[in-house]
Amino acid sequence: VVPMVAYRDGPAAMDWLAAAFGFREESRWLDDEGVLTHGEMLAGRGRIMVATPTPDYEGPLLHRSHCDQAAAWSRSPWVIDGVLEYVDDVASHYDRAQAAGATLLSGIEPGPDGSLLYRAEDVEGHRWMFMQQSP
Repeated sequence: VVPMVAYRDGPAAMDWLAAAFGFREESRWLDDEGVLTHGEMLAGRGRIMVATPTPDYEGPLLHRSHCDQAAAWSRSPWVIDGVLEYVDDVASHYDRAQAAGATLLSGIEPGPDGSLLYRAEDVEGHRWMFMQQSP
């Protein structure tokens, strides 16, 4: 499964995802106006695809700024239509995300079967969960 995540400013989002979550850029295709038509980033052993679909696209953060319904469901600290990534060291990952200005929806907390996890929003409000499995 490869998550595909849309961003209003795809190039800035890719830069931010690298800085905050440690994703590694694999490809970036821009059109003549500099709009991201397709990007791929490696995330641990996984991959995500990133793009800017249309000029009318609104990410979750922008959408909830003028939609009461979206603002209401976003008050929950849980991951809503988000992405889970397994990481080797959740504490250092959390510190990196915090230093880059990620909106942290939780601290590091226990998860299932002795795992550790935290939840965060990215620069455009997409939600992510990062989990370290127990040894």
